[in-house]
Amino acid sequence: MSELDAQIPTAFDPFAEANAEDSSAGTKEYVHVRVQQRNGRKSLTTVQGLKKEYSYNKILKDLKKEFCCNGTVVQDPELGQVIQLQGDQRKNVSTFLVQAGIVKKEHIKIHGF
Repeated sequence: MSELDAQIPTAFDPFAEANAEDSSAGTKEYVHVRVQQRNGRKSLTTVQGLKKEYSYNKILKDLKKEFCCNGTVVQDPELGQVIQLQGDQRKNVSTFLVQAGIVKKEHIKIHGF
């Protein structure tokens, strides 16, 4: 019986490491820049994790003017405020946030294909 118990795989949680990193007290707060595919060639860039002390609307206004794209600030129940921009602006947004002094380069995570 004990040999069979050892061979049965236990439930594996692939997000256990990510949840453990988020729950530890000394982790850094990251700004996540993601791209989401819409329909066809259209895409959407989202920025989340900025500090709450910043004015999201002013940052959005500067991003829209700098990259000649449209965007909005969306209130998400889990993630808080999220900036959405039209198009794939991941590299542009990350360099803008670093040059403006809003976030340090090592605190930005770029996700997507």
